[in-house]
Amino acid sequence: MILKIALAQINVHIGNFDANTKKIIDFIAQSKAAGADLVVFPELSVCGYPPRDFLEFDDFIHLCQTAVNEIAQHCHGIAALVGAPCPNPDPKGKPLYNSAYLLQNQKIHSIVHKTLLPTYDIFDEYRYFEPASQHQTVRLNGVEIAVTICEDIWNFGENALYDTSPMEQLIAQKPELIINLSASPFSYTQAESRSQVLLQNTQAYGIPIVYVNHCGAQTELIFDGNSQALDASGNQLLCLKNFKEDLGFVTLSELKTGKPRQKPTIEPVEPAINYELVHQALLLGIKDYFEKLGFKKAILGLSGGVDSALVSVLAAQALGSQNVHVLLMPSEFSSEGSISDSLQLIKNLGISHDIVPIKTAFETVTNQVLEPFFKDLPFGIAEENIQSRLRGLILMAYTNKFGYILLNTSNKSELAVGYGTLYGDMAGGISVIGDLYKTQVYALCQSINKYEEIIPQNILTKAPSAELRPDQKDSDSLPEYDVLDPILMQYIAHRRSPQELVAQGYDAALVARVLRLVNINEYKRNQFCPILRVSSKAFGAGRRMPIVGKYLG
Repeated sequence: MILKIALAQINVHIGNFDANTKKIIDFIAQSKAAGADLVVFPELSVCGYPPRDFLEFDDFIHLCQTAVNEIAQHCHGIAALVGAPCPNPDPKGKPLYNSAYLLQNQKIHSIVHKTLLPTYDIFDEYRYFEPASQHQTVRLNGVEIAVTICEDIWNFGENALYDTSPMEQLIAQKPELIINLSASPFSYTQAESRSQVLLQNTQAYGIPIVYVNHCGAQTELIFDGNSQALDASGNQLLCLKNFKEDLGFVTLSELKTGKPRQKPTIEPVEPAINYELVHQALLLGIKDYFEKLGFKKAILGLSGGVDSALVSVLAAQALGSQNVHVLLMPSEFSSEGSISDSLQLIKNLGISHDIVPIKTAFETVTNQVLEPFFKDLPFGIAEENIQSRLRGLILMAYTNKFGYILLNTSNKSELAVGYGTLYGDMAGGISVIGDLYKTQVYALCQSINKYEEIIPQNILTKAPSAELRPDQKDSDSLPEYDVLDPILMQYIAHRRSPQELVAQGYDAALVARVLRLVNINEYKRNQFCPILRVSSKAFGAGRRMPIVGKYLG
């Protein structure tokens, strides 16, 4: 029996059942027209991932079930595997399963529940779902298939978080194929980890694997697609596009006739960051955030620095130059270059702008409104932050008056050490580069400028400065970023202790200073906007720290 399988890599919208159902039905029709026997969709494809507390609404679950039944009506002459929550009939345990529905002959043929429920970093599945307790292959056109859902295939080696794996039980039933419905978010290390896991499964069980992942962004999470089919030897026979909807086909006979691999061993490595993929991820994150929320136009403050320059480029590329407006808000401390460099970038991008000086407003606040209270106290952080908050006030006024959404321009280094002003430059509807350290911001800018100078070179070579006092430089308050960022990376991503960092060669006093800054500024990050996630450990839902904790700070 030749089983032709379609991999349907789709971009769905959480809770948009009409659009999601229509899209799934359209992909079923395309797959059927291409002669496929089975079309596979991602995890929770009916409702979108992650639905979070929508799963606590009975109506939401009812709409999921209604959608599954409607989709089943279009499964005539073709079968489909779709992901959706499934009610748990047992009053004991969680009320739902995270499930894969096999639809055939216009009805639900069988349902497979997810066993391994990730509850770490950005994942919180055990909050909602009951793990499967029974494991059974499904039979389609005479072929036994081990249907798994995302985490079910990730329990290997040092990454093994669970004391059991569904495949250990399913393999005893002699399946000919593993199919995995996935919702695996992008990070700049994920592609390598994913490839290793898929290869580990083929090596452990000796059968092919078909893996179908979401693409598209859901607020801060960006799904890259990268759906694949590997033969029993671990050779990749099919790989779908990055960050785009795609439809690919493979037959079981092709999967069974692969050649032996030249290098069957797995050697994990620390991959270099592919900034072209990071670039694509951020464009998709911006685009989907705006489209799925019904927004169209973005605004941001353009300072003449590298961060706002990068965000301007990304916004113009994601939304179109006609939909991006920037404000130049010089003060008496702004350098001449901050204006001229910004105007050159505006010209390069073809975006619109206004120049709104803040000197008069600043003098009114400090010399009239606050003078009776501040009196003769010296200029300091209060006056610096007033400038930042005036800029935030003006930007938010524009959003209210003209319907823009404010893009935040803070980077991860600044967010880590609290080098930002609440209700000022930390304002925004979405943080575009908040998961890129400052050194990574420069690297991405260089990648963007690889073929033509989009970002003026002077922006990339000038010393970083908030320009809130005379001759100010970031290095007045912080270590140089090429010194600071490695410490932040080790502490935030790898959870290194002060002792471990010192053992790695970092200065003890510097380590103590940096870690203290990170920990005492948790309250700022707790009030920050969503951050587009491109690393394996971003600020936000994936990193949960107490605000008033004493440990390490």
